[in-house]
Amino acid sequence: MHLISVRQKSSATICKERKVGSQLNKDEFVDKVLEVESTLYRVSKSILMHDEDCEDAVQGAILKAYDKLGTLKKEQYFKTWLVRILINECYNLKRKDCSTVPYEEYFELVKADDKEDYRELYLAIQKLPERIRITIVLHYVEGYSVEEIKQILKIPAGTVKSRLAKGRKLLKMKLEHMEAMYG
Repeated sequence: MHLISVRQKSSATICKERKVGSQLNKDEFVDKVLEVESTLYRVSKSILMHDEDCEDAVQGAILKAYDKLGTLKKEQYFKTWLVRILINECYNLKRKDCSTVPYEEYFELVKADDKEDYRELYLAIQKLPERIRITIVLHYVEGYSVEEIKQILKIPAGTVKSRLAKGRKLLKMKLEHMEAMYG
């Protein structure tokens, strides 16, 4: 009898905690996801090379986020929370499929629309080591602060700053090298 009441109580507590943690209803969740859709794609693209893998990672992250909505403590951190889930999903996919595409082949597939002016920059960013690349994309492309990146990547603020500094230095060297080679 005692075991049943404990189960009922813990079940009620869990439901109550889920209610507190997930003030978002289904429509609000969808709206928030749509607001950050392009961010999710760019973050996944900084880790994964194939568009299909990026789509799978984003989809998986959204499903996991919806299932775990009760773990979101404050609605204001929804974007940061979802990006963290996405990064984990990207790494999971990457572990499963270790295939890579040469940079040249990747950029042949990219349409020359608005990215034409930034092709060298995109190429240079893709050539950065992954830990530095994701930090650079989160900060300079997505506009996250050092504090937010610290929370997303679960690393100290000093590490975020050093990766940003190293990333800037490497990008400068890579871009100067590209300019010297291609004029």
